[in-house]
Amino acid sequence: MIGIKQGKVVEILDKKKERTKIVVSIDGKKEPAINYNLMTGEVDINDEVVLNTTAVDLSLGTGGYHFVICNINKFSNQLTGEGHIMKLRYTPLQLKVFSEEEQDHPNHDLFNRFKSLNQLPVIVGTLHSMLSPIAATLKYLQPHIKVSYIMTDAAALPIYFSDTVYHLKKKRLIDATVTIGNAFGGDIETVNIYNGLIAAKEIVNSDIIIITMGPGIVGTGTTYGFTGIEQGNILDSVNDLEGFPIAVPRISFQDKRQRHYGISHHSLTVFSKITKTKCNVILPQLSADKRKYVYKQMENLKILEKHNIIEEDGAVLSNALEHFDLSVKTMGRSFSQDPAFFLTCSAAAKYALKFSSKFF
Repeated sequence: MIGIKQGKVVEILDKKKERTKIVVSIDGKKEPAINYNLMTGEVDINDEVVLNTTAVDLSLGTGGYHFVICNINKFSNQLTGEGHIMKLRYTPLQLKVFSEEEQDHPNHDLFNRFKSLNQLPVIVGTLHSMLSPIAATLKYLQPHIKVSYIMTDAAALPIYFSDTVYHLKKKRLIDATVTIGNAFGGDIETVNIYNGLIAAKEIVNSDIIIITMGPGIVGTGTTYGFTGIEQGNILDSVNDLEGFPIAVPRISFQDKRQRHYGISHHSLTVFSKITKTKCNVILPQLSADKRKYVYKQMENLKILEKHNIIEEDGAVLSNALEHFDLSVKTMGRSFSQDPAFFLTCSAAAKYALKFSSKFF
């Protein structure tokens, strides 16, 4: 079941080509909402809209937004443009995209001619909050590097929902976006991670690829019940295509939940149980006691035997964030409040640059 209510648009907060943030009046109460312009059309003040209110009704972490299902005042949208690949398939909001690999696309044959990633560095994270520190470090150290971002479908599906992506593209810290699976709205659309990787290499000509889900990881507190588990399969796909897989573990010494202390159980599960191939797991430089703690975690699960463990100094991140006028947060915590998390991301970026063919 979904929660549905009708409201009236009373204020436009922020309008972009793809997305408009609005305030709606529902039974006399003003509440924030998001309209995806490319799905449900343009929205104006006094328009009557039908809203999906489910997440807010359940007090879930969507930023407190309702989402416009349709605009009663602009009810008819004409189907335009090319493309026959459906995303959000067999739901009331299924939409078509012009996927790079479909038969009518000019790039179709490129995917059949593809041979190898040729050890292209691919940084694979989990949380969307890893994207900014990775991209900022890459561009701070090598401003002319070409960076693509692949957003998976393990969390938010419209890339338009991410303010982070808007900011990073505006500052030219990521050069192109690719959305895969049922995620949509990237500069490039593909049907799965394999073709997403191929597109990032062959179409974007990326020097380095970053992969994370969008905002809104799902976790249940069970061993395998979290959407970040995709990291293991993605690392294997990078190896399948002969890329250079760099894994970003989720590390924190500020999270009050024991299962996320040190190396999160999410990362420990991925590296010990899910990945079937060897990858490069990056650690930041840590104090002696914290270093001992995380190595003990990995030793207990034989991760030290299975993967290459690399320690890298990510301290350059503070300079990068200041240079680009960026602030970062994860789970509501800033860089100063949870340094290990963000330094891990920066360390992975710094390590990746050592293996980019552009800088050999």
